[in-house]
Amino acid sequence: MITRLLAFAALVGTATSCGDVVRTGRSPVMLVINSLAATPGGGHGAGVFSSMLLSDVVVNLTAPPPCSAATPCPTIFNDSAQVTLSLALKDIGSTAAPLTPTTNNAVTVNRIHIEYIRADGRNTPGVDVPYPFDGAATGTVPASGQLIVGFEIVRHVAKEESPLVQLQNSASIITTIARVTIYGRDAVGNDISATGQMQIDFGNFGDS
Repeated sequence: MITRLLAFAALVGTATSCGDVVRTGRSPVMLVINSLAATPGGGHGAGVFSSMLLSDVVVNLTAPPPCSAATPCPTIFNDSAQVTLSLALKDIGSTAAPLTPTTNNAVTVNRIHIEYIRADGRNTPGVDVPYPFDGAATGTVPASGQLIVGFEIVRHVAKEESPLVQLQNSASIITTIARVTIYGRDAVGNDISATGQMQIDFGNFGDS
């Protein structure tokens, strides 16, 4: 197997996705997920961000040499995602005296947690779904404006472990929901997080 790292592509399009804001905690602001999108690392649809991900567990490359149509190279790619974040005040003030966020409310993202679940309740990591994992990320959501953060949503190693590795030689598809939790801290030290979700279908899909 050939393993290649997919660099985060530039934003191609924005697709909205269901997300939560955390309304508890000491921070006076909520971290809002405006959009959550992902792209396959290789094969059909690579580089195109969407609110749903078709994750190919193995891609047969026909180029460059020595790969060819007659002797393709089975290759595993990771899959990437990007989330667009903004802030909202918990207390918006009144119509006569509305409040706005200040630089003290800016939130620096420091960690992203990804776990996979299934609608049928079969959620055992390494048996029914890939293992959950944490990734590091750094970026600051400004008081007014947005931040786009890129991250890995499916790791190479996940496609080399059960239950995904069995899909390389199978027509089966595993449908999961990826639950993505973004963790950060505001400028005065209050912890804050937000969670969004995305459907991911795993399988050995067509490569073109």
